[in-house]
Amino acid sequence: MNKRVIYTDKAPKAIGPYSQAIHIGTLVYTAGQVGLDPATMELVSGGIEEQTRQVLANLTNVLEAAGSNISKVVKTTVFLKDMNDFAKMNSIYAEAFNENPPARTTIAAAGLPKGALVEIECVALA
Repeated sequence: MNKRVIYTDKAPKAIGPYSQAIHIGTLVYTAGQVGLDPATMELVSGGIEEQTRQVLANLTNVLEAAGSNISKVVKTTVFLKDMNDFAKMNSIYAEAFNENPPARTTIAAAGLPKGALVEIECVALA
């Protein structure tokens, strides 16, 4: 089985020694995405809703670069800076995964890269 590194300039560049995603076999594993605008590498302005929308856009672009798409996601892990933001994040998340949503784990994290409010990673079918 060949491991293929996925990169797209439609998502933020890796800010460390990792890949945006790895495609191996029938699966795509993404790195966690935060609400960075790929053009500026800065967090989008606003709050949890705006950051969640940007995270999902970034994940969509990474998945498409791998030949997959958001409808093929089978598992997500959501990291929240503040669990009080769960309902707002969940509302935006539900827009992206409105039919046959993937399995999900949501975790409160003490700190996220660049001070982000939310980070999401996923596993998808290729």
